[in-house]
Amino acid sequence: MAHFIPGNLTELRETVAEALAAGEPLELIGGGSKRGLGRPLQTPRALDLSRLSGIRAYEPNELVLTAAAATPLAEIEQALNENRQMLAFEPPDWRSLMGSGASTPTLSGVLACNLSGPRRIAAGAARDHFLGFRGVNGRGEIFKAGGRVVKNVTGYDLPKLMAGSYGTLAALEEVTVKVLPRPETMCTILVRTPDPAACLAAALKAPHEISAAACLPPGIAAAGIGGVVALRLEGPAPSVAARREAVLHDLDAGADTLADAESREFWAAVGEAAPFAAHERMVWRVSVAPDRGIALAETLSRRLDMRWFLDWGGGLLWAAVAGAEDGGAAVLRAAIRGEDGRGTGHATLVRAPAALRRAVPVFEPQPPALAALSRRVKQSFDPCGIFNPGRMVEGV
Repeated sequence: MAHFIPGNLTELRETVAEALAAGEPLELIGGGSKRGLGRPLQTPRALDLSRLSGIRAYEPNELVLTAAAATPLAEIEQALNENRQMLAFEPPDWRSLMGSGASTPTLSGVLACNLSGPRRIAAGAARDHFLGFRGVNGRGEIFKAGGRVVKNVTGYDLPKLMAGSYGTLAALEEVTVKVLPRPETMCTILVRTPDPAACLAAALKAPHEISAAACLPPGIAAAGIGGVVALRLEGPAPSVAARREAVLHDLDAGADTLADAESREFWAAVGEAAPFAAHERMVWRVSVAPDRGIALAETLSRRLDMRWFLDWGGGLLWAAVAGAEDGGAAVLRAAIRGEDGRGTGHATLVRAPAALRRAVPVFEPQPPALAALSRRVKQSFDPCGIFNPGRMVEGV
């Protein structure tokens, strides 16, 4: 495989134009930490974006940061920490889960995969904080969208289209994101209850501003903690203390509390899917309505050799499956639809051998009308299929 490493926007455009002229598709690589996500690629050329790195503009008072696309997340977070700010969507580090420990998570990689951590229920997804970008499309043309202001209403909101496109639409050279103040402190309430579904529902409906909510069943642990419903509170210390007392008063079950440092360790482990990092099971990420999460997990546990836990208040089911020829794909997707076939949600195969990722749809199959729309979008940005062909859907 030929390897190309552009150092600026002009070189990036020239590299794409050369690949286009040769008719040879490119695999886009940032830091390589999520290279194993999606269907396996076999391309004659690799486009390594790692030299496109560095913070280019950061305005703490405006809550906006612009950086080269392959800037390491660690560099971004260090700069934000110095100003007591953060990426509010809490990007998870999946290197242990994916077995890519020697790689480097990058800002554009997180945005391209639209990865969000436990704070998603309060702060939204990565795409909600993606303000603008500059890059090269599959015609070899430089283009940009969005800008460096939070309220940008001119034209189509293309950053949201790029988020979750897994590098199949354009090669990004620069990205702009919204940042937010970092909470002064946090605590986590650990509830041991026989009815986790009711506990989650009650906590999220109450006016206590829960910023993260997870369910770890018995036998599943994150940062050494398991068999609990975990509820996170963030903000000024007096507010967190008052809300903590209110939550404890409302609970009809025993509860412990994690302080700030312990909370950070625990929620990092939840976001990283740490309970499933050390074994070889197939790992799925299933998104459903929060009130369906626990019932779906229990249904699947009766049909599959499966371990599970829930994030996003019950809306994100992590499932580690063993012993199923298709990795559990058919059972998972049938259970999402439900007996009446009207259930909604989607299952993504996050970790599996390459052979299985070729054999089953890694991403939730789209209805015909939506699949046709996705093909037209791909055709608009990348008519010759130069970028990451087949990563999301075979042949596209």
